[in-house]
Amino acid sequence: MKAFVFPGQGAQFVGMGKDLYDNNPTAKELFEKANDILGYRITDIMFEGTDDDLKQTKVTQPAVFLHSVISAICMGDAFDPKMTAGHSLGEFSALVAAGALSFEDGLKLVYARAMAMQKACEAQPSTMAAIIGLADEIVEEVCAKVSQMGKGVVVPANYNNPGQLVISGNVDAINEACEQLKAAGAKRALPLKVGGAFHSPLMQPAKDELQQAIEKTEFQTPKCPVYQNVDGKPHTDAAEIKQNLIAQLTSSVRWTQCVQSMIADGADDFTECGPGKALQGMIAKISREVSAHGIEQ
Repeated sequence: MKAFVFPGQGAQFVGMGKDLYDNNPTAKELFEKANDILGYRITDIMFEGTDDDLKQTKVTQPAVFLHSVISAICMGDAFDPKMTAGHSLGEFSALVAAGALSFEDGLKLVYARAMAMQKACEAQPSTMAAIIGLADEIVEEVCAKVSQMGKGVVVPANYNNPGQLVISGNVDAINEACEQLKAAGAKRALPLKVGGAFHSPLMQPAKDELQQAIEKTEFQTPKCPVYQNVDGKPHTDAAEIKQNLIAQLTSSVRWTQCVQSMIADGADDFTECGPGKALQGMIAKISREVSAHGIEQ
């Protein structure tokens, strides 16, 4: 059974989408529509900007969304998902691809999300770190312990695959957690080059702002189940999907659980739509029994 998955922030690269724009009239039309909606030429930054330009949250998120969704649309009849899911930001792409959100509304929400998150990131120093080679339970215990020490908040943020869990929180709390996790046997505890503590309670101001935008947006029943980050389960009810999307910004991304649920429900062929190959690598580590590849295959 075919599943389509969509990457999140971090998959971007300069030049992303240019081949689509140059060679596919539908893609060009959608990219130009996006430029009009955003009020600036995001395509100029995507195709010819610098890495630093593209790394700004307010640019990265709509750029990855556009590349992902337009890639899927340009597949034509070959895009026939029986289920979709997206990693963090990618959940918006998955919802558009499944027909729960229009292209225009999806882009507007992603831009609102990006701007709200950028503001929250600038409000206080916070970051994330990837913990490699420890059981989830140990990481969860250390995060809870450090959060009680008075150095700030640190929580599990992204359950990427078994043995890789990203933590998120205040800078001092992240540094303390990394030291304790290395002492507990982590192979690596790597601070990430991100501007804030995504998927943690520190995103509450961004969540409040995004909630207003989501509640004003019309959602439809998707044409296939969308497996959402907050619980790793399939959803088709528009009201439920909305509430889960609101909760997502301060909740953990349960990607491992999403993929495991999709496999349990029959998925054996995963296509990653969008820049990079990060999700293909994660899926391969979650299960060797399924196929994971990009659109080009």
